[in-house]
Amino acid sequence: MDDFLKEALDIVKAQATVRTMTEEEILSMVRSLCNGIRSIGEAAVDEEDSPAAPSTDPKKAIREKSIVCLESGKTFKVLTKRHLAKFGLTPDEYREKWGYPRKTPLVCKELQRQRRKKMKDMKLWEKRIKK
Repeated sequence: MDDFLKEALDIVKAQATVRTMTEEEILSMVRSLCNGIRSIGEAAVDEEDSPAAPSTDPKKAIREKSIVCLESGKTFKVLTKRHLAKFGLTPDEYREKWGYPRKTPLVCKELQRQRRKKMKDMKLWEKRIKK
């Protein structure tokens, strides 16, 4: 007996304890539930097999105050190695997969500017020359 039929029978049993049902109603309900559960299961398998389609256009994923992960569709300020590891990707593989240049930082534009300004203010290159 397949899992779909077992699930359908469990649902019909629960329904039958609440109200009286004729034999025809029970058979009809089991058939329709079994077919419905099977079609839902097959649709879920088809979605898993199909290649991931980005939820956003990769060119528009890096925004002013957020970056959209094209794998999960969630927004972040920074796409971390840890988050990308959930999808079996490194930052370099992620960039290659979605067509970003190798040196593109996976952070929002605002944070890029803040980091750049901080580095300019620190003037590390001058401190290294003095040694």
